[in-house]
Amino acid sequence: MEINKTAVAGTLESSDVQIMISKGNSGIQFEVESDVEKQFGDQIRQTVADVLRQYDVKNADVKIVDKGALDMVIKARAIAAIQRALDIVDQPKWEVL
Repeated sequence: MEINKTAVAGTLESSDVQIMISKGNSGIQFEVESDVEKQFGDQIRQTVADVLRQYDVKNADVKIVDKGALDMVIKARAIAAIQRALDIVDQPKWEVL
């Protein structure tokens, strides 16, 4: 699926994550800001990449600002941002949940 617009989900509060997804044209590109980048950066990227794959998104620029979010929070924010970016908020893919 193609990204229709830039979308954001999440906050910059402690224990949360903010994910911004924009249209890309060379695969999935990640920019991650996190205090725990060295320990958990790969896992954060993998969680978001898994959600993108489930929505069949092939090209996207993803900016992630992590403030210590748990994996389930990262997944929930990724789902919200992707649905907003694809403009399918009113037609969620329940199987992704």
